[in-house]
Order: sequence, then C-alpha cells, then structure tokens
Amino acid sequence: MSHPERPEQSAQRAGASASSLFMNNLQTATLGMGCFWSPEALFGHLPGVNGTRVGYAGGTSAKPTYRQMGDHTETVQIEFDPAIIPFEDILHVFWNNHNPLNINDYKGRQYRSLLLAHDQKQQDSIQHVLELRKEQGKGVPETEIAPYKDFHPAEDHHQKYYLKRFPDAMEKLSTLYPAQDDLIDSTLAARLNGLAKGFTNLERINNEIHQWPLSLNEQDSMINLIKHIRW
Repeated sequence: MSHPERPEQSAQRAGASASSLFMNNLQTATLGMGCFWSPEALFGHLPGVNGTRVGYAGGTSAKPTYRQMGDHTETVQIEFDPAIIPFEDILHVFWNNHNPLNINDYKGRQYRSLLLAHDQKQQDSIQHVLELRKEQGKGVPETEIAPYKDFHPAEDHHQKYYLKRFPDAMEKLSTLYPAQDDLIDSTLAARLNGLAKGFTNLERINNEIHQWPLSLNEQDSMINLIKHIRW
C-alpha cells in the first residue's frame, strides 16, 4: 500500500534535485572586492550562477584562516554557466560594484581588488574588458590580476553570511538540504543570500525557480517552502 508523500519529503526531494543545477559546462571565477560577505551575495543573486563560496586566495600561506590570513586576500569563488552569464558579464559586475583603489580604506592584502584567471580564455576576457573600459574613459583599475593557484574556503560562519542572519530561513532550508555543505553550496541558498542582502526579491527568485530543471511538483514545493520563511 502506498502512502502520500509528506510535504517535507517532497521539499527534501526538490532540494536534492536542485542542489546541482547547471551541471553542464560549469566554469569557475575567483575574485576579491574587499570584505567577501557582500560580493558573495551580489554574485549569488544572478541567474546563471550555480553556487558561491567565500575564502582566501592569491597568497602563499599554506593554511590561511580569518585570524591568520597571511598574504592571502578575501575572495569569493563562483560556479557559473557561461551560456547564461558569460565571464565578461561577471567582469562588468565586478568592476561596476567596487572601487579598486584602497578598498575599505584598508592597507594590506586582506582587502584587495583581485582577479585570478583560471585559464588563458579568462585571461583574454579580462584584457578585452579592460580595453573596453579604457575606450569608455574609465581608465585602468588598480586591480591585481594573476593566474589562479588555489582557494581556501573560509570558516563556516562566513559562508552565506547574510542568509545566516535569518534563523527561520536556515531552519526551513535544512528540510531541503539536511547536510550543511549541501545547503551552503546550493543554488537556492545563493539566491536567498542575495535576497537577504537586498540584491533581489522573492518574485524574481520564484520566477527563476520555474525555469530550473525540476518537476512542477518540486518547483511548487520549493516555492511554497521559501514563501513561509520569516524574514
């Protein structure tokens, strides 16, 4: 005898399906724009971004932490689908949303304007966008550009910082993603972190969910769950 699926079961199944959206041809971008909390929310709200993480990169220290960062920089690492959001669009968002000169009035490498090219194609895109900006009279930004070497994820409490300020959101999302790492890496958490910071709204997120590769029941279950979050 079959039993009807409980709402939390349907929601969890939707979460499992949606934790790995845009799996074809994903690319990675790693960049620094000062304190990494806001850039993670900024990029996380963008359609085509599959997931985000904050961490430390661009230096030589073997095991950086927030308290002992060494010569690393606070960065956000983005997984994205270039068919939806090309790397050059990410670069425009990057330079249009911070001032590379003396970020946060801070001296040192912790808050650097930093671009780490993952391959030659990214390096070429960076140079192309720099030329476009120069032609537009925007000058040459004081951004450090270097080849990507490695990325050290930051401590858990820094991941999805703005979303974690809403305990009810985290509690409800845990029914979709029982494992904390799955929650933090999910596309939905990236969007809701952008919402918590004010970069997007629920209507836009709901409309996008309807485009995600989920069944109609899974989409409705996810939308119903986030509709009841107390912000």
